[in-house]
Amino acid sequence: MKLREALAKGKFLVTTEIQAPIDEEPEGLVKTFNLVRGRVDGVSVSEVEIEGIVGDTIKTCEVLRQNRFEAIYQTSTRQKNRLQLQKDLTLAHEAGVENLLVFTEDYRITGDSLQEIMFFHVDSGKLASVLEHMREGETVDGKELPFKAEFVLGSGVESSWGKNVPELEMKEMEEMTGIGTGYFLTTPVFDLDRFEKFVKTVETFGVPVIAEVMILRTAGMGRFLNRHFKSGLVPEWIIQKLAKASDKQKASIELFADIVTGIKGICQGIHIITIGGEEKLRHYLDAAKLR
Repeated sequence: MKLREALAKGKFLVTTEIQAPIDEEPEGLVKTFNLVRGRVDGVSVSEVEIEGIVGDTIKTCEVLRQNRFEAIYQTSTRQKNRLQLQKDLTLAHEAGVENLLVFTEDYRITGDSLQEIMFFHVDSGKLASVLEHMREGETVDGKELPFKAEFVLGSGVESSWGKNVPELEMKEMEEMTGIGTGYFLTTPVFDLDRFEKFVKTVETFGVPVIAEVMILRTAGMGRFLNRHFKSGLVPEWIIQKLAKASDKQKASIELFADIVTGIKGICQGIHIITIGGEEKLRHYLDAAKLR
């Protein structure tokens, strides 16, 4: 089922993500997802640059699509003018990609590693201009394109505020709603009470919310994230549970399943950050009773 159709039907979505590989062809990485074929509604691919080497995000999206996965091109408007953004979205469209995911203000954690990638404020005006022109089949400077393109748009938001969402974020969410975002993707959720308050606060926009859920396999991962990404991101009780567990994988799976079970009644889906554990994703899906 296409992501657009799944959203329209109100289906509880399950998506995940990978990094475009730097030193290998994407076909090998994509094969890993054969283990969860039919169990995820989309796979997003992030833009990655390490020491000047850039992963081929568009090619990875294309390989996913060729292997019958719903590819989501993940990007930001930071450091891109309208022409660059238009070029990237044109390449994505030509590769058959129909889904776009952009991010707002806070940090972003990639799906395959513990390397931080920063995504700040989305220039919604810039994005709206490019998308509007492409829908009409023209470039931002008025030249005709050989196609018309319309993407299913997702927008990342910070959800750790609970009900005290800052006015700036509410304004940006309103702007993204105005340009047609199909869903909001949150930052990682650990505190279900706080997350539920956030969802109730933003439900006025009438846009589905998808919660990011992170697979933590060890206490060290939690401490690393708190130290290098955001203090307090991973609650201490979770770190201690993983640290004291004799069976780390069992404890990790239980934590994931408990969070997902709580989320199911709050929002319209989850986006799973595996941090390099794609080959074990099926075990987590089983425990959370996700198809």
